[in-house]
Amino acid sequence: MANIRSAGDEPSDDPRWRAFEVRRVRAGRSSTRRDAVSVEEPLEIRVLGKPIAVVMRTPGDDLDLAAGFVVTEGIVSPDDLSVVAPCVGADGRAVENVVNAALVEGASLDVERFRRNLYASSSCGVCGKATLDAIEVAAPAVKSDLQISADVLLRMPAGAREAQSVFETTGGLHAAALFSAAGERRELREDVGRHNAVDKVIGARVRRGAWPLDQDVLFVSGRAGFEILQKARVAGIPVVASVGAPSSLAIECAQSGAMTLVGFLRDGGFNVYCGGERVRQ
Repeated sequence: MANIRSAGDEPSDDPRWRAFEVRRVRAGRSSTRRDAVSVEEPLEIRVLGKPIAVVMRTPGDDLDLAAGFVVTEGIVSPDDLSVVAPCVGADGRAVENVVNAALVEGASLDVERFRRNLYASSSCGVCGKATLDAIEVAAPAVKSDLQISADVLLRMPAGAREAQSVFETTGGLHAAALFSAAGERRELREDVGRHNAVDKVIGARVRRGAWPLDQDVLFVSGRAGFEILQKARVAGIPVVASVGAPSSLAIECAQSGAMTLVGFLRDGGFNVYCGGERVRQ
């Protein structure tokens, strides 16, 4: 459980959380205090100035989120992505909660093919997709010679937790992290949405030109659903490890994608659902 701190009387200058007055009831006694609460707001993502989707996310690392989203959804290839930046209004100021992805010269895009009919909530990475066929992004099987020891896997939850600053304040955010096979934490991002956190860490690497991610391990602080495995597969990540349980569709996605899927990574143990040849005892 998070060591949630009182928000105090001062407003937060961190856009990822806000303070609200709450009435706490403990052991039959009631008291009033201000608590820190994770922020959830919409972000409109555009490509070439045209709206693609509205996602519900925790503000912060929005450019990473947009870059990761357009890549892991199969909308844009990393090679075609030029710059992700806040949209600018007629007055020259950045438009709040709207970002745009520009493409390299010569790259083209059928925007209508990928535009979502609805917004994507923070709890669901596939909400708003028009058809079931659109859910499974075409992605080849992952090719990687990466291997990882059980000891390194077991250290990942603690290695991620020590960097989850907003979770420590609010207790209300998911985390996704990229680790090396030696256990080095390369990236970590937090968000109210599991899939958003994954897009943020992948997007951070995309924006730095560190692609593909065939020598990375993706760690997620919650369960491993299909949308998490699908995004990892598009990014070429060979190993996904989660604190919680995987779904049946997540396991099938990992199997068909030649990926390693680890679940229930906590309390000194874990389950390997497929791809066990990459995990050394």
